[in-house]
Amino acid sequence: MPPVFPMLTVLSMFYYMCLRRRARTATRGEMNSRRAIESNTRALPINVEIVQYAKEVLDFSSHYGSENSMSYTMWNLAGIPNVYPSSGDFTQTAVFRTYGTWWDRCPSARLPFTRTPSTFCSQDYVELAFEEPVYPTAVHILETYHPGAVVRILACSANPYSQNPPAEVRWEILWSEAPTKVNGPQARQFTPCIKQINFPTNLIRLEVNSSLLDYYTELDAVVLHGVKERPVLSLKTSMIDMNDIDEDEDEEKFACGMDTLNKQFSIVALREWPTNGYFDKLPYELIQLILSHLTVPDLCRLSQTCKLLYQHCCDPLQYIHLSLQPYWARINDTSLEYLQSRCTLIQWLNLSWTGNRGAISVSGFSRFLKVCGSELVRLELSCGHFLNETCLEVITEMCPNLQELNLSSCDKIPPQAFNHIAKVGGLKRLILYRTKVEQTALLSILNFCSELQHLSLGSCVMIEDYDLIASMMGAKCKKLRSLDLWRCKNITESGIAELASGCQLLEELDLGWCPTLQSSTGCFTNLARKLPNLQKLFLTANRSVCDTDIEELAANCTHLRQLDILGTRMVSPASLRKLLESCKDLSLLDVSFCSQIDNRVVLELNANFPSVFIKKSFTQ
Repeated sequence: MPPVFPMLTVLSMFYYMCLRRRARTATRGEMNSRRAIESNTRALPINVEIVQYAKEVLDFSSHYGSENSMSYTMWNLAGIPNVYPSSGDFTQTAVFRTYGTWWDRCPSARLPFTRTPSTFCSQDYVELAFEEPVYPTAVHILETYHPGAVVRILACSANPYSQNPPAEVRWEILWSEAPTKVNGPQARQFTPCIKQINFPTNLIRLEVNSSLLDYYTELDAVVLHGVKERPVLSLKTSMIDMNDIDEDEDEEKFACGMDTLNKQFSIVALREWPTNGYFDKLPYELIQLILSHLTVPDLCRLSQTCKLLYQHCCDPLQYIHLSLQPYWARINDTSLEYLQSRCTLIQWLNLSWTGNRGAISVSGFSRFLKVCGSELVRLELSCGHFLNETCLEVITEMCPNLQELNLSSCDKIPPQAFNHIAKVGGLKRLILYRTKVEQTALLSILNFCSELQHLSLGSCVMIEDYDLIASMMGAKCKKLRSLDLWRCKNITESGIAELASGCQLLEELDLGWCPTLQSSTGCFTNLARKLPNLQKLFLTANRSVCDTDIEELAANCTHLRQLDILGTRMVSPASLRKLLESCKDLSLLDVSFCSQIDNRVVLELNANFPSVFIKKSFTQ
């Protein structure tokens, strides 16, 4: 008969963990009152649930709308619903900038960073403030068109309306899931099962991934349910994880170990092991190759196992490409300080979304780049609201080899700071989407950065004369391959002519929502004739695009892969057939709100050209 002692030992450990958990939760104040536990004769006070809509939109990474309007902007998420329960495409909703995988399949697409954990798939985010801090019991997201993009919901310990900033800002994941395909574009109320947290919050963050969607997702409102007093956790509903032997049970799954990132990267006293197993018999390069598949937190943990692996985990060759975006909530000055000695050879660095609310200081960022910037080729700083003029000056001085700079949605950088970018003459990619770059600084950048191949100026509202900008591009940026002028308000046929004449290598051009361009001037036919390499052309919401323009594209731009002519009234089914027959590589055609293209025509075109995704949006 086998001994029963091992089973008793396992059971003892299980009950020990249960009792320890209960003891810890009691001492941490998870019970409303110790007296209420001790006496069954006293009733607990009623904890009334508070229901509130978002009061304010604090921050977001992108939106479809204009900076000077409310249509399709993130600001529509504040307040009560405007559209729900109706379904369809409505301007009163919040819409992000991209959907599907189309943006990953165009000339401007960027190579992904390796070592991104599988649990991190967020592409965009929006942060919402509510009036009252509560312990969340539910979050309702009202989705009105193509739902299913939300992949993560987080809560923050900082109160955006408090006069006293907290000493520490904590983010907790309330819910997280991989992207899923939702059948149908109809409206729904999305209410995932959220976990309980141990602090009240009135700051909620939604993160989205729209890669599986057939069109833009539209959000109408967010409802936060919660209570003022911390709920009692019963033993029945509190699940005990057998792997939970750490003192802090509130560690998020996605960043396990990142709370101790600074300690793990610091010089630690390593335990002397009698042997390194078989690792010390492997070639150094082979061990490096094996470790290259680990995420940053895994490298942190592995470095503490033995001296040999500590040496490998701290080798600068492991940090040639480093993305800290998945750990944005945990990265601070101390993290960067301890990473310095490991990043002396770094070439790609992604600090997007990091450093906000004081986590990274200007001095901390500057110290890091002074040590690690000399080999940098690519620097991603999207939504880095800690950046100021000093930071841009340090970037241009300490990163002489920089070729790619992403400042997307860095809307806190003052206009005059962008002049420093002109010092980086080797730039090949520059993303200034939703920044406050002004005309003088941009002209200087274009004049000195003649190697530019990819340039994004979408929603840059402080540029006064885009014709002048286009003329400078045509004269100086002969290697330009992709150009984003989304929602450029004042470019005319004159600027388009200069651009097409000088930048004939263009493969991608976004002129969506540029109201001053009129087909009657011949600007679009001129583009088609001068730019035969075009693969992507967005003429979104230009009502004047006509059959002549489509036929010129069919005749001259046979490599076209993506075309957006949403909203035109002048294009007929016949011209679209010519385009589809001529452009064999075409994979995306957006004809939403094109009055001559009804659902019957779309069905016919889909049947005859099955390899093309033809999108027809609607409003109910």
